[in-house]
Amino acid sequence: MAEPLRDLVAVELEKPIDPRAAAMAAAIAALYPGAARAVLFYGSCLREKNLDGLMLDFYLIVSDYRGAYGRGWLGFANRVLPPNVFPFAHDGLTAKYAVLSEADFARECGLEASSTSVWARFAQPSRLAWAADEAARATVVEAVALAAPTLFALTRPTMAAGRDDPLAIFRAGFALTYGAELRAERAARPDSIVDADEDYYLRIGTAALATLPVSRERPGAARRRWRRRQRKGKALTALRLAKATTTFAGGIDYLAWKINRHAGTKIEVTPWQRRHPILAGIILLPRLLRGGAVR
Repeated sequence: MAEPLRDLVAVELEKPIDPRAAAMAAAIAALYPGAARAVLFYGSCLREKNLDGLMLDFYLIVSDYRGAYGRGWLGFANRVLPPNVFPFAHDGLTAKYAVLSEADFARECGLEASSTSVWARFAQPSRLAWAADEAARATVVEAVALAAPTLFALTRPTMAAGRDDPLAIFRAGFALTYGAELRAERAARPDSIVDADEDYYLRIGTAALATLPVSRERPGAARRRWRRRQRKGKALTALRLAKATTTFAGGIDYLAWKINRHAGTKIEVTPWQRRHPILAGIILLPRLLRGGAVR
């Protein structure tokens, strides 16, 4: 990875965060003694001054899944369909955290990723809220520094104009990645992400552009490749949501809350749906897609 971009990412990751979020990150790491390597804080809560009533987002990076879980199906599930997602509460705050090994995190930030979800998130601002040691810190910086170049390398060939404009590439890239997941947010959400911190996206994007080789792929071919990536991404999202119902207590209530918050719907979860969250999701998803609450 080019040194200017890596240095920019390192500075960004080290920016201070709310002390309560830092304490929560340390508490998450403490659940995995000997396996926890780093905890990253990301998402819209980075921009919030008052965290009360919000659901914070973290990624826990572990050395390996056997060390994190011991023997059992959780390690298998995390390896086959990463990440596992768990709820957490600490000091009056609530959060969810996703678990990836160091090797999987590095892969999912780069061009070999199985889906868009990790590199799309870490092309955005994030903070290294806790690290086990300097080696863990350096490993995270190297991985996160892959995320923006991955977005640029996969997005830029689809564009007919604006290929040398970092902000335009980010906007186009987030629009594409939002189309590769089942999302409840409004269509304007990708633009609002860039608008919230244009200075960050300009600095990181300019450095990312300098790392890219010349692409010979035609826009039509690149867009067809994205359509396949989006179909695969939506299927993976559905599978991950189904898996999350087994690790995320109250997961169906959280999903309903998030859809209602972002899509303006009024979904009410029934007792039967809480008892059978996977079946409930299968029944609800087509209705949500038809109504446009989830895209």
